[in-house]
Amino acid sequence: MKTASPFLELEAAPARVRVWFDGEPLHLPPGANLAAALLAAGVAVFRHTPVSGAPRGPFCLMGACFDCLVEIDGVVRQACMLEVEEGLRIARPHEAEAGRAPV
Repeated sequence: MKTASPFLELEAAPARVRVWFDGEPLHLPPGANLAAALLAAGVAVFRHTPVSGAPRGPFCLMGACFDCLVEIDGVVRQACMLEVEEGLRIARPHEAEAGRAPV
């Protein structure tokens, strides 16, 4: 799932844990900010707006804008307010309900 990303990691080879984003495995640094780690891994679209379906990703990275919403264990949360943990299963929120296929 790794794509070209303008976001770089500061450490050359940090330790990694496996998480899943929309069913695809990713290896992210434990304890890192989840939104930043997903961006560095090449994930640009975290969700789609309910009305227009417009793609959204992290904007403020401080918990004010709600553009980085993700679903973890059935709960919709802000990725910028979470840390990477082993085994996280992350999904785009409400995608199945809206009938849109994940991007």
